[in-house]
Amino acid sequence: MMVMVGFIFPTGSSISDTPIAIANNDTGSLGASFVHQLELINNKTGMMKLSTATNFDDIKTKLQNSEVNGGLIIPENFSSNLQSGKQGYITIVIDQSNPQMSVTMQSVLSKTIEAMGQQTAIFNLNSTYHVSIETATSMITPYTVESKGIIPGQPNYFQFVAPGIIAMVVMMALMTGLPHAISYEKDIGTLDGMLAAPISRLSIILGKVSAQTIRGMIQGFIILLLAVILFGVVIEGNILLVIALIILTVFSFVGLGILITSFTENEETATMVMMTLMFPMMFLSGVFFPLGQMPWYMQDLAHFLPLTYATTALRKVMVLGADVSAVGTEILILIGFGIILLAVAVPMFRRAMSK
Repeated sequence: MMVMVGFIFPTGSSISDTPIAIANNDTGSLGASFVHQLELINNKTGMMKLSTATNFDDIKTKLQNSEVNGGLIIPENFSSNLQSGKQGYITIVIDQSNPQMSVTMQSVLSKTIEAMGQQTAIFNLNSTYHVSIETATSMITPYTVESKGIIPGQPNYFQFVAPGIIAMVVMMALMTGLPHAISYEKDIGTLDGMLAAPISRLSIILGKVSAQTIRGMIQGFIILLLAVILFGVVIEGNILLVIALIILTVFSFVGLGILITSFTENEETATMVMMTLMFPMMFLSGVFFPLGQMPWYMQDLAHFLPLTYATTALRKVMVLGADVSAVGTEILILIGFGIILLAVAVPMFRRAMSK
């Protein structure tokens, strides 16, 4: 039987309340004892939110759907290996779309499992063979820990940051392009000539929007191509889904660009408003830093920014190989942002042009 003897949680850990799924596939009793021991430790430390999973594929799905940040797999032969004097293998499943969190979680879980194995071995040697605690402590650790990602290869920062950079570039193209295109026309006086022409105001909006939309998409595709060629970024998911998400990101920011143009009188004012909105979004949307490592109030603000959902969706598809169902929530939210912003921006633009 496995028990906890004077367990001390590894110091220096930076994870707390981290969702972890455990797949106990062991056919014996020692796997359940291991899980019970881990739960006892977790109740005292509060380092994880433990849940159950059936197998590796189940953990993979949960990772793609952002339900957990990692997983543990106890194989079928865990008990039989330990009972026959062999080592019991435990697999840590990591989230390769979040390399900073993955490294931290992998380190903490490895140290935790190693400490659990040491304490179990000490207890067994002391109670069965009357080996002293001091002597037993120096003997072989019964567990060997290995890590396995849900996709091949090792996580790296370029793989993490590339999807966010693509979404950010698309956002900047729309938020700088539209205000500049229309405000510049105001400043040099050519906008009055277009408004006097026998065409509808909606046609003017559509013309400007179409040009900047194409520009934003081209820039997004160029960044995607450079990430693959120069930095070795691998697109694990469907490339057509990546393209669709880039187009959807463009759609979600079109209304915001029109809205900025509607209530600014000149290009200088439009640029100031654009920069005021754009830079906070760049740093609060998880483009460069994982949302989970930000203070709680920043995480709450991030949920109101369309760039957050564009970055998350692209990262899931490009890094984790997720399908449409895994990014369905992000797609619906981006569509909602686009529709709401356009519904507000287009009437305001018409009203502003009629003054």
